Amino acid sequence: MMDYKSAGVNIEEGYKSVEKIKGYAKRTLSPLVLNTIGSFAGMMEIPEGYTKPVLISGTDGVGTKLRIAFDLKKYDTVGIDCVAMCVNDILCHGAQPLFFLDYIACGKLDAEVSSELVKGIAEGCLQGGLSLIGGETAEMPGFYEEGDYDMAGFAVGVSEKDEIITGEEIASGDLLIGLPSSGFHSNGYSLLRRVFTDYHEPFMDTTIGAYLLEPTRIYTGIVRKAMKNFKIRGMAHITGGGFIENLPRMLTDSTLRINVNLNAYALPKIYRLLEERGVKKESFYNTFNTGIGYVFCIRREDKEKFMDFLAANGESPVLLGYIDEGEEEICLR
Repeated sequence: MMDYKSAGVNIEEGYKSVEKIKGYAKRTLSPLVLNTIGSFAGMMEIPEGYTKPVLISGTDGVGTKLRIAFDLKKYDTVGIDCVAMCVNDILCHGAQPLFFLDYIACGKLDAEVSSELVKGIAEGCLQGGLSLIGGETAEMPGFYEEGDYDMAGFAVGVSEKDEIITGEEIASGDLLIGLPSSGFHSNGYSLLRRVFTDYHEPFMDTTIGAYLLEPTRIYTGIVRKAMKNFKIRGMAHITGGGFIENLPRMLTDSTLRINVNLNAYALPKIYRLLEERGVKKESFYNTFNTGIGYVFCIRREDKEKFMDFLAANGESPVLLGYIDEGEEEICLR
């Protein structure tokens, strides 16, 4: 006789995983959440004070950074990456983050591993100001190899309709201010894994593996503060595609051009190592974040106050460039 377990799906391990996950999720729940993990759907009220609320959503995954985590058997940080990649995107339109859903798929479920993955997701939600209100763990033998996991997430936020940041107000003369990244974040890892094959190799005061697993920075706190204190014209999350693909996403006017001063800051030391090992420097800016994870577009007249504000909040801002008119979308100088 055959049953589900003989086909490769361990229902009891799934129950064990859910019980471990519930505790992590509970820490993230705000008073707006109307039910708990285990229902067929998550429910959350929209905060009071919105007259024309618009929901803003984003979805993303961690990519092949997961392979490094599994090779090093360190499972509790890539969940932060999963949240960060989603919430940093919705922040670009001025969203107040509300809730997060996760999806984890594997070949054979291990409750310890899956709960560690969700532990990271819960930590990311706490950093990003989201409630983890639901998710799905799928055991798929024969589709994924045993020991393989994949992970994706879905973030939802809210904004007043007339306060959504669309980029329509960006004008020639506006300035670009960058915030540092916490490493490679979650992009370019298919290339990085070819360049760095020994994760125990010493690098600075750590190892290559630890450096590559540094979680993606979540920018919710500083972005929400900046929006309350300044007129933000546009924002960009420097994710896959680097400056070249992501900065032009702020623009809606095809006559405007992004200008980036590459001498405005020093590349992190890891990029020198990349170049030494054969990665073309000209490919950095459409593959990696090159040390800048998030960019504000502000009015020129706000420059001094904005830079002082960021510094007072523990940031190390970079005057990255400016907006002018031109036929090209972006010019790296």
